[in-house]
Amino acid sequence: MSELFGNTQERRWYIVQAYSGYENKVKANLEQRIATMGMEDRIFRVLIPIEEKVTIKEGKTKRTRKKVFPTYVLVEMILDDQSWYVVRHTPGVTGFVGSGNHPIPLSPKEADDILNKVEKAEKPKVEVDLKPGDMVQMKSGAFTGRSGPVVDVDVDKAKIKFRTMVFGRETDVEADYLDLEKI
Repeated sequence: MSELFGNTQERRWYIVQAYSGYENKVKANLEQRIATMGMEDRIFRVLIPIEEKVTIKEGKTKRTRKKVFPTYVLVEMILDDQSWYVVRHTPGVTGFVGSGNHPIPLSPKEADDILNKVEKAEKPKVEVDLKPGDMVQMKSGAFTGRSGPVVDVDVDKAKIKFRTMVFGRETDVEADYLDLEKI
């Protein structure tokens, strides 16, 4: 064997390019090849970063999933001639990101950033058609049936503050997007 890549024994994340729309097929094919070719000790994880969004419009909830890096699949592996061959010759793979036949691994910071983004994707982003001044009503919780104008929209926390009467006083109430409906 030609020992193109040496034998570093270092686990790194590499980016593999796939035909457009074949990312899931490449992931499945690669995972099957890893198992059948006994490469579990060299190729560890195959990942397609996905972002999920929840859009609430006119009281209807719609979930959409989108690939963060279309046409790319991430592979955590120890790069050597054999692991390179297994990945590179997986059906649907067009090559590694790098120069020529020399894949360039992600830096530890890049890999951490992507993995953190994937972790956050498990809590979907919520997009809603509410803005300050819109009238809302609580659908569930302690304030069910209460209504009032939106005071603040916190997209990061998926929370909305609205003003309503509680014990005869105007009070700002914070609620999840999903607990409110626009009126």
